[in-house]
Amino acid sequence: MCGIAGVMNTDKGNVIDAQMLVNMAAIQHHRGPDGFGYQVLKQSGVGFSHARLSIIDLDEQRARQPFLSDDKNILLAHNGEFYDYQKIRARLTAEGARFQTKSDSEIIMHLYPRQGMSRALHHLRGEFAFALYDNKEESLFLVRDRFGIKPLYWTQTDNGVVFGSELKVLFANPDVQRKFSATGIYHQLMQIMVPGTTAFEGIHQVKPGHVVRIKRNNGKLEVLDKKYWDINFPEAGTHEYTNEDMAIDAVREKLLEAVVHRLEADVPVGSYLSGGIDSCAILGLAAASRQQPVKAFTIGFDDKKYDESHIATEMAESCSADQDIMRLTGNELYGHFEETLWHTERTIYNTLGVAKLLMSRHVNENNYKVVLTGEGSDELFAGYPSFRRDMFLYGLDDLASDEREQWHKLLNESNKLFTGSMLPADMTKALSFDKALGFTPTCIQPWLACSVHVPGLLSEEFRNETVDYDSGQAIFEQLDIEQMRGRHALDKAQYVWIKTMLEGQILTWGGDRVDMANSMEARPAFLDHHLAATAVQIPPNYRIKGKIEKYVLREAMKGLLPETLYKREKFAFMAPPAYTDKTKWKQMRSLADTYLSKSAIADSGLLSYEGTQAIFDRHDSPDISAAEQVQFDAIINHMLGVQILHKQFIKKDVPKQAADKAKELGWAA
Repeated sequence: MCGIAGVMNTDKGNVIDAQMLVNMAAIQHHRGPDGFGYQVLKQSGVGFSHARLSIIDLDEQRARQPFLSDDKNILLAHNGEFYDYQKIRARLTAEGARFQTKSDSEIIMHLYPRQGMSRALHHLRGEFAFALYDNKEESLFLVRDRFGIKPLYWTQTDNGVVFGSELKVLFANPDVQRKFSATGIYHQLMQIMVPGTTAFEGIHQVKPGHVVRIKRNNGKLEVLDKKYWDINFPEAGTHEYTNEDMAIDAVREKLLEAVVHRLEADVPVGSYLSGGIDSCAILGLAAASRQQPVKAFTIGFDDKKYDESHIATEMAESCSADQDIMRLTGNELYGHFEETLWHTERTIYNTLGVAKLLMSRHVNENNYKVVLTGEGSDELFAGYPSFRRDMFLYGLDDLASDEREQWHKLLNESNKLFTGSMLPADMTKALSFDKALGFTPTCIQPWLACSVHVPGLLSEEFRNETVDYDSGQAIFEQLDIEQMRGRHALDKAQYVWIKTMLEGQILTWGGDRVDMANSMEARPAFLDHHLAATAVQIPPNYRIKGKIEKYVLREAMKGLLPETLYKREKFAFMAPPAYTDKTKWKQMRSLADTYLSKSAIADSGLLSYEGTQAIFDRHDSPDISAAEQVQFDAIINHMLGVQILHKQFIKKDVPKQAADKAKELGWAA
């Protein structure tokens, strides 16, 4: 797990500054503190750099990236893990390939020239993002894993293309402009992003399951974005596992296989543990697969309504794990808000991102570089309350109206803490989704509801630019309608979440960015694409059976879950919002005094001071509903985030910051 960076100039005679590549590696030192490397192909106008976190093949010299092939044709920089690589390496060796390292990364250097990129990607299993340059073809390939676990950004400049694992890596290059876009700020304030975009003008993400190919042709760079994989739910009524026992067995087998693969490392592997069946199942399987107790890291909150540590402890004791609980208060959650934004590079609606950043630091301090996590389970097995709502409303044709209403009422009651975020207070429709799917998935409704407040928060310039902007339409246009056409309502809802909130939130500010902030690799076993291929074939009524979410997963893991966990309803893992505690509210208001003052807002030119004050006034109103309070708490976090991002990435001289970091580390070309 590492950080990658690079440049491809339009003019191959335009020599790349090697120290600038090193600076781009240095500014992401947190992703790879164990060493750095760079390669410049002088006659090709291409250069890569790499910051390394050593997990597989710990030999610093032998496994140093970027890798350059023996014939000098292929240049590779890789971030992430390829699982089952030993089998692939052995097969390639039998075919005549000669490997220089024991690194999993090197397999792509031999797969690509033999099979081409499309076929080579078929063999890759895991979480990864990599850049590969083919000198003969004069083509740069930017590749991201199937679910978007690992980040990869790129942009075009006057001189060519710049890419990197984080936005700050691109901004370390003086050729890259640092400017917010009106629509980018719009989506930062409403939480949900347009897939493939960022808050910054001209800065793109490689989409999950996509390859961006940049080819030099007649003095120009041609860009082709191609999808190589997608989550593929079958047409309604054609799911494969119609026998319940077969479905349970298949899920158990594939999840165990995914966990065992992710225990592979040349360093100790721990596990994150909350009170949900997802992380508990991962820990239980890992513990059963290992000879020694597994280290389990748990976050505890000072608010009992949000704290799950006691349930996590029950699981840890049941499988003899070595549990480590880190407890957090409001002082920590808002005290590290600015630092968290430097790493997330986007706004966050809840301080869970801060909590996870502090947890990854704690893991690092305990000398662990790798943990298994439970992300992806809710996406594949319909764990979120929004999925149950869509199932009750649109996926059960034979459910009587009075029974449907009763279930809906029970769902709202059991999730009232999260109404306004995980569930909408009122139904919000997006015409594009309604027309194509027959309904607007519940999972995006709370954030679409936030969009009504956004115009009033924008500066006059940005408000004028977005007068006729339809945020729901912009999101919908980036989804593949063919992957939803003819599917069951639950499958449609899960697909939309996977393509929006999973990649844009859970795997970004709740995953890689806050984990790698402290050089800690998280491995989400549920997002193994072999397991996903099985999960999509589970009929909707086995994913949500009656009122029970994730039914088939519960049954598959029943033997290793304590009874409390087995019977427990899904509870969203979230940090207590600011308004729930005087300490948190005071900390948040202190940040607001700095970043949302009249002068600070005038300086950035992004927001409206009057609009931000109206949000605070409504938040403090005695007649505000609980759901509105949750929603406005999120909007305040976003307003703070926009201003903090401006300070960190626009006002500061990021290229100088990167150069200074390289000097501090002693990293030189």
